Amino acid sequence: MPELPEVEVVRRGLAEHVEGRMLAGVELRGHRVARRHVAGPEDLAARLAGRRVAAVRRRGKYLWWDLENGLGLLLHLGMSGQLLVESPDAPDEKHLHARFRFGDGGSELRFVDQRTFGGLALSDLDPTGVPRTIAHIAPDPLESAYDQRAVVRRVKAKDSAVKRVLLDQSVVSGIGNIYADEALWRARVHGERPASSLTKPVIAAVLDHAAAVMRAALDQGGTSFDALYVNVNGASGYFDRSLAAYGQAGRPCPRCGTPIRREQFMNRSSFSCPRCQPRPRRLRGSGRPGA
Repeated sequence: MPELPEVEVVRRGLAEHVEGRMLAGVELRGHRVARRHVAGPEDLAARLAGRRVAAVRRRGKYLWWDLENGLGLLLHLGMSGQLLVESPDAPDEKHLHARFRFGDGGSELRFVDQRTFGGLALSDLDPTGVPRTIAHIAPDPLESAYDQRAVVRRVKAKDSAVKRVLLDQSVVSGIGNIYADEALWRARVHGERPASSLTKPVIAAVLDHAAAVMRAALDQGGTSFDALYVNVNGASGYFDRSLAAYGQAGRPCPRCGTPIRREQFMNRSSFSCPRCQPRPRRLRGSGRPGA
């Protein structure tokens, strides 16, 4: 699933193409693309027509357009959603679910989603400009509302594994499996260390590394492991070539040369260095994969 850097790459591309433009019409194909909009796709399309896109914004992995009258259009990419800027006469994509036409008659925007986990929905904006439906999502490390001291205190108060806490979007948003593993590798912390057992400086270091690795990924267009994540021009990111831990099982740790291990965690894979990131004592000899 796209994480913060990938969604931010899409946001920046969208901003260049849609900010200030008026929606002339929206075509929605099927009900699934608008399943989060309770009134259905016809109502959503009717309410969008004639509105101007004031700004394209993001919090964590969530993307939305600021529209008129305090409304926001959430565009959730899910696992395979793509927002593509196309010429109106370009052939339709196989998995096209939504088409946005603009009053100036120029390029249109298409929402393409092979696995159909993404979708669109209207939401009122709260006083801070965030859609009310995602008001529970915490600020992410790359936005001005982020308060690292407060996040460190919240993390420190948790007895759960530190990686689980990093993935909790109500604590800090935008960090997913890829960048959690990279931040923990940089900080030399095993992901199953209890968050409460870490000192506040160590927690702050993990968060600093998460922000740094996400900024580095942004500079390279995000991380693409297949053709499903692309920016608005259809190009893939290439930060996967710079990953130190995630997806590197069996390859030498860039820091010490020990083969990177793969372990199961929360129904997904975690990657770490056995030497740089020793397991917590309670897990040693547990027989988990990678032991």
